[in-house]
Amino acid sequence: MTAEEFQRLTRADPARMSELEAFLGRLTEMNAVMNLVGPDTIPDFWNRHAWDSAQLLDLAPGAQTWADLGAGAGFPGLVLAILIKDRQDTHVWLIDSLQKRCRFLQSVVDALTLPATVIWGRAEQQALKVDVVTARAVAPMDKLLGYAQPYLQRGAQGLFLKGEKAEVELRDATKVWQVDADLSVSRSDPRGRIVTVRSLKPRG
Repeated sequence: MTAEEFQRLTRADPARMSELEAFLGRLTEMNAVMNLVGPDTIPDFWNRHAWDSAQLLDLAPGAQTWADLGAGAGFPGLVLAILIKDRQDTHVWLIDSLQKRCRFLQSVVDALTLPATVIWGRAEQQALKVDVVTARAVAPMDKLLGYAQPYLQRGAQGLFLKGEKAEVELRDATKVWQVDADLSVSRSDPRGRIVTVRSLKPRG
């Protein structure tokens, strides 16, 4: 996917595209000194990272506040923050337990003046009320649902980007959780899945 194809799919305006390009530049630079993403994935940035993240906006078009758990290199959180930057009353919380990743995230937030707050800490310990809680490549579903439980209990919808083992992971998670969820095919990779979680309760 090219930048032009991404722009056509998302209808991102030139200012947002410029910010995504700046993010890509910073990611490429910092990835040389710290392992943020697999180096072989950077040439496929527009599909593998940007579009993979941006597709979530179509699943929650009215969402104003997001929490990205284990935000890592900023997918999906930084991409979402860039794309919703000009919308009224929007905000993204980027939560990560590793300080050096938080420094990277903060550098992008500051450079692009994004509507985002970086939190260094454990996801499940944050007292945030948001419209959507999301995560990508953080943990198997049973553990991820534990991290997301406080947000879901406060009314958030869960939108989690998972790989081809998503169905098995979700089935295994039902041994621990009573979960109202469904799977949809990722638009960036037909092998991937998006897990939409509407409600969650621990079993027992």
